[in-house]
Amino acid sequence: MAKKIFINLPVANLKKSMHFYTAIGFTNNPQFTDETAACMVLTEEIYVMLLTHQKLATFTSKEIIDAKKYIGAINCISLDSPDEVNIIANNAIKNGGIEPAPPQDYGFMQQRSFEDPDGHHWEVIFMDMSKFVG
Repeated sequence: MAKKIFINLPVANLKKSMHFYTAIGFTNNPQFTDETAACMVLTEEIYVMLLTHQKLATFTSKEIIDAKKYIGAINCISLDSPDEVNIIANNAIKNGGIEPAPPQDYGFMQQRSFEDPDGHHWEVIFMDMSKFVG
């Protein structure tokens, strides 16, 4: 069985966050979704669990950060083309996200960054390993 990753994110407004993640290409798995959490699927291996603050608090005794003020993690997804990078980043911005830094072109890698409505930082990249100099 393939390994899977579940990224758990605290969100202030579950429905708004579900709309945002749907707009950038995730689909909802209703089997693991209720009024306190939503399972958003990007691939068979990549899932984002959107959790209300109350739901996340049941898994930890730590204070939940305000991701608009503090960085706790940078989530990065490798994509199949520069066009896919731009489509996802542009859809993120059109649907309530912000772009905290300009796009980057490293020759072998194209990178865009965005923050979701709760401030969680994401990067989308395309790497052309045939251009990698290292």
